[in-house]
Amino acid sequence: MSVLEVQLVAADRLVFQGEATLVRARTLSGELGIMPGHQPLLGVLVEGEVKINGTDGVRTARIDSGFLSVDHDRVTIVAEEVDAGDLAS
Repeated sequence: MSVLEVQLVAADRLVFQGEATLVRARTLSGELGIMPGHQPLLGVLVEGEVKINGTDGVRTARIDSGFLSVDHDRVTIVAEEVDAGDLAS
């Protein structure tokens, strides 16, 4: 089974790094879902939740705004401020 390599980065720290089968976040254009095999993408994120579906369940964090990059099953999310919620790394 294919997985995504995910990194969620705040301005001052790495918040989460791990594998996922789905990443969901809100962009300027609306809700976005990323699964393995997704086309390369660079998107602007708005304030809201980022949900990461991993092998151990769904983890959620709140971001203020930022961007999301997808390339070769690697997802990088960068935000100025992140409320890590249940994303203990």
